Amino acid sequence: MNRLLALLFASLTLVPGVVRADYPSKAISLIVPYAAGGSNDTLSRILAEHMSKTLGRPIIVDNEPGAAGTTATTRAARAAPDGHTIIMGNMGTHGAAPAQYPDLKYDPIKDFTPIGLAAEVPAIIVTRKDFPANSLAEFIAYLRANRDKVNEAHVGVGAPTHLFCTLLQSIIGVQTARVPYRGGAPAMNDLMGGQVDFSCISLSGVISQIQSGTLKAIAIASPRRADIIPNIPTTVEAGLPQFVVSTWNAMFAPKNLAPEIQIKLNRALNNALEDEATRKRLVEIGFVIPDGARRTPDALRELVASEVPRWGQVATSSLGKN
Repeated sequence: MNRLLALLFASLTLVPGVVRADYPSKAISLIVPYAAGGSNDTLSRILAEHMSKTLGRPIIVDNEPGAAGTTATTRAARAAPDGHTIIMGNMGTHGAAPAQYPDLKYDPIKDFTPIGLAAEVPAIIVTRKDFPANSLAEFIAYLRANRDKVNEAHVGVGAPTHLFCTLLQSIIGVQTARVPYRGGAPAMNDLMGGQVDFSCISLSGVISQIQSGTLKAIAIASPRRADIIPNIPTTVEAGLPQFVVSTWNAMFAPKNLAPEIQIKLNRALNNALEDEATRKRLVEIGFVIPDGARRTPDALRELVASEVPRWGQVATSSLGKN
């Protein structure tokens, strides 16, 4: 009888959806689909540090840039659904990618198990520090008069930086040269060095550069000013209320993840986001922490379902294809 029970237990551990009581049984890989140093990477490392304490195992951040995050996201979708591989996706990888990449190898709704929304952050228009414009009105006027001379930095077609400026340029009726990079950090390095002229990027990725004066902030695309840079006007104040936009970052696991593991991961994420020290670190670099009701797996599933068609319209526009 004991032998029979042992065989039965061993067979159950191989059945999808049956959870080992000792999960996680090894280190967890958190895929970041961009280069190290960008806002997605920074957020992931801060959350991984606290989540590791809750789960009792290290969470290793695995950076894999390429194709606006879709290369790594494809790998995450194909990983074993055992909870030991998760990904920090965003509105680019799980919102705009289906429209931007006709041969996309994953479905952001069907191929992932949602864990929870981690953070949101407004977009901000930034330029090289010696750019000849100091207000949004001056910036728009300069682009219209010099569209063939200026260029924009973004992190790949379909990435948030690309989508933000796609929306901006469509609103103001200007199309400039567009330069793709493999991550936010290299894009900002070239912007600081003067190799490119401007970008539309998540606030969290450029706080230190704005504060140090190595980049010039033109306007923040939010309804109200950010506490961390209160002297920077909003696009609403500056006369462009159509350009109010934020990105979001969220954790996903491959499809068919057992509900018990999904709950454990969501609990660990929420514990991190409720931790006072962790919240302080995130807020100080420009992240907005969503309330608890918006951090559930069901809320994230609904968010993705609404974002795919929304950003699909932007991504499939003539500007969105370059």
